[in-house]
Amino acid sequence: MEKYVCEVCGYIYDPENGDPDNGVDAGTKFADVPDDWACPLCGADKDSFSPMED
Repeated sequence: MEKYVCEVCGYIYDPENGDPDNGVDAGTKFADVPDDWACPLCGADKDSFSPMED
């Protein structure tokens, strides 16, 4: 599964880990993360993330 990076602070969303502290279970693809989810480090919205380059 593809990782996504926050363009504001550099936080990496890894689907294997999810974001359980904010209600996103491990194994959740980024496309399936709720639209109202925000970066756990800086609070940027989901639209501030882009796919990571390999």
